[in-house]
Amino acid sequence: MTTAAALYENLKSMLADTMPDAELRLKAEVAEEVLALKAERGAVILAHNYMEPALYHSVPDHRGDSLELSRWAARSSAPVLVFCGVRFMAETAKILNPAKRVLLPTARGGCSLAASITAADVRKLRARFPHAPVVAYVNTSAEVKAEVDVCCSSSNAAEIIGNFSDPVVIFVPDEFLAENVARETGRAVAGPEFSEARSRAERWLVAWHGRCEVHEKFTLDDIERVRAQFPDAVVLAHPECRPEVVEAADFSGSTSAMALFVASCSARRYLLLTECTMGDNVAAASQGKEMLRLCSVRCPHMNEIRLEDVRDALRLDRYEVDVPASGASRAAAALERMLRAP
Repeated sequence: MTTAAALYENLKSMLADTMPDAELRLKAEVAEEVLALKAERGAVILAHNYMEPALYHSVPDHRGDSLELSRWAARSSAPVLVFCGVRFMAETAKILNPAKRVLLPTARGGCSLAASITAADVRKLRARFPHAPVVAYVNTSAEVKAEVDVCCSSSNAAEIIGNFSDPVVIFVPDEFLAENVARETGRAVAGPEFSEARSRAERWLVAWHGRCEVHEKFTLDDIERVRAQFPDAVVLAHPECRPEVVEAADFSGSTSAMALFVASCSARRYLLLTECTMGDNVAAASQGKEMLRLCSVRCPHMNEIRLEDVRDALRLDRYEVDVPASGASRAAAALERMLRAP
């Protein structure tokens, strides 16, 4: 088994510029405990790109964005899955693995997007647009997923929306992602109050009014200030950002797509308009490349999980995530359609 000394050396090689040495040593000791408990339980640890660097670079079996982690969860044979992310992600893993134990290392694990819409809201949209297919961003609760036709991630939303020829498609809950996808797929955007009779000549994307509390903070002014001070910087924006921000960026994509872009790009400086801890993780994996900190925002929900919480989840068998069977099968069908898309 990997020792605390070896874990410390690995973390030091990647994070010495961002974390005090004493903290790296303590985190390495906790990581050794986590690895021992993981082996004892036969568990697999999944970590989203927004996890703290000491956790992200030490104990996960798989790292990535929502889509990647959903795919890993779907094909995992482990009896226990520990999901280092937020609740909707752990619910997704449970829906795809109903016989397995899924642990979320926090009692809360909220998400502003998931909280912005309910299953009742989706049913009302269906009543208003009875012939329109409903697409749900994966950042939604299990109850919402059970009410829709297909789920999508930020990396395949345009592909999934583009497959529909219907004059009206409903997209929930992220209005900025909806606007960015609409531009990419040639649709006009309207809010839930939209009247289909208003125009039958256009193809519409009816968008809910949800927003990510992190990505909505980034503005066009952030980009302009960075370009003025660092004209050589490459700007990357998550598709949950405002449309004008995405349009002004040099690249837009999911968290994993952004990480791959940085890894393959020869530029020295980057501005990542997404959850700021991801910048630390990308910098650690891309030595010699600078992540600018002119507009850094931390997700308070992702910030609930540390290495110590992963250890305690495995040691105390907490906090198990369950999804009622009544809606799990319908939610699974919507998720499986997402996983079949590119």
